[in-house]
Amino acid sequence: MEKLSNRLLSWASIIDDKTVEQARTSSRLPFIHPHVALMPDAHLGKGATVGSVIPTLGAIMPAAVGVDIGCGMIAVRTQFTKAQLVERDLADLREQIERAVPLSAGRDNRKIVATAEPRVAELEELATKNGFDPASYAGHWRNQLGSLGSGNHFIEISVDETDAVWMFLHSGSRGVGNKIATHHIAVAQRLATQWWIELPDRDLAYLVEGTDEFWEYIRQLRWAQHFALLNREEMMDRVSRQLSEVMGEDVVEHERINCHHNFTEREKHFGKEVWVSRKGAIQADKGRPGLIPGSMGTASYVVSGLGNPLSLNSSPHGAGREYSRSAARRTFTHEQLREAMTGIEFRDTDAFIDEIPQAYKPIDRVMADAADLVEIRHTLRQLVNVKGD
Repeated sequence: MEKLSNRLLSWASIIDDKTVEQARTSSRLPFIHPHVALMPDAHLGKGATVGSVIPTLGAIMPAAVGVDIGCGMIAVRTQFTKAQLVERDLADLREQIERAVPLSAGRDNRKIVATAEPRVAELEELATKNGFDPASYAGHWRNQLGSLGSGNHFIEISVDETDAVWMFLHSGSRGVGNKIATHHIAVAQRLATQWWIELPDRDLAYLVEGTDEFWEYIRQLRWAQHFALLNREEMMDRVSRQLSEVMGEDVVEHERINCHHNFTEREKHFGKEVWVSRKGAIQADKGRPGLIPGSMGTASYVVSGLGNPLSLNSSPHGAGREYSRSAARRTFTHEQLREAMTGIEFRDTDAFIDEIPQAYKPIDRVMADAADLVEIRHTLRQLVNVKGD
C-alpha cells in the first residue's frame, strides 16, 4: 500500500498518472471520510476511478457507483471433475449456453421463463415498495432478467486446483440499471447548476443526504442492485441446466457465491457512519467470500476477505484495463487473441479483440498487490468461455 496523500491510499503497483490525478480529484471533495482507497486494478473511469472505494459523509455521487449498478460475479462449485468434463463436447456445451442466455447489448428474452417468473414478481413487489415503476426507465425490463450483455461480461466453465468444475459469470443490471444511473447522474448535475456548486468534474456531482432526490436515488439504486443479483441467479440456473444436460446428471451445488462490485452500502468506518461506494471493488470483510475474475484466457480467483480497515474492507474486482477498447483494437490482432485462448473453447471472432488478456493488467500482479486484502481459496482456469459481441 502507498499513501499518495492523507486522503488517498493506493494498492496499485501498475497505475498511470491520469488515473492517479482523477482519484486525487475525488479524494479532495469535502465529504470524503476518511480517504479514497485505490484497488490494484484501478484505471480511468467516468468521473470516478474504476477500482476505487469512496466513503462519503452525507452525500453520494451517482457516478461513483457507475452506470452498471450492481454489476458483479456469481460462481458455483459443482460435483463434476475436469476428467468428466473434457470427455464431453465442449463446443456443444458453449452453443447450448449461448442459446439459453441472451448475449450482447440490446438482446433480451423473448418471453419470461418459469425460473424468471418468481424473480420478476419479487422485483415488481420491491419496486412498488420503493415507490417507482422501472418501466418508466425501460418498458421491457422484465425481459432483461436473465440476459448477459456485452463488453467484459462473460459466462465460463472452469476448473480449480483440485480439478473441481465451477460455473462462473459476470453481469449487472443491464439496460434498466444503466438508465436509472444515467437519470440520477443528470439530476445531481442539474442540482449543482441550480445551486451554483462548483465541481472539479461534472461527473462528480452529488446528491445531499436528507433531500428527496437523495432518497429517491437510494431506493432505485437498491432496486437495481437487487435486479443485478437476481439477474445473475437466473443466468446461473440456466447455465446449470445446460451443464446438467451435457453431463447427463443434475448439477449438485457444493458452494454458491454472488457478490456486487458496483454498489453503495451504509457502513461504519473510522468511527463514522458513511456511504461506501465501490466502483469496481468487492466487499472484503474478514471471512467474507468473494470473486475476482481475470480477463478471458487467464485465471480467476475465489477469495476470502481479510478485513483490512485501511481499504475500508475492500478488494479488487478483476484485472483492470491497461488499454482502452479502441487502443486494444489498434494494438492487437485476431491471431494474438487465438493464441491467448489456446486450449479454451470460445466463439472465435475478432469482435473480442478488445477483450484480449493483454489489454488488461496481469491478474497475478493484481492478486499480489491484494495480498493484505484477500486470501486466495481457489484458482480457476477456464475451459469454456461465452461472451456477447
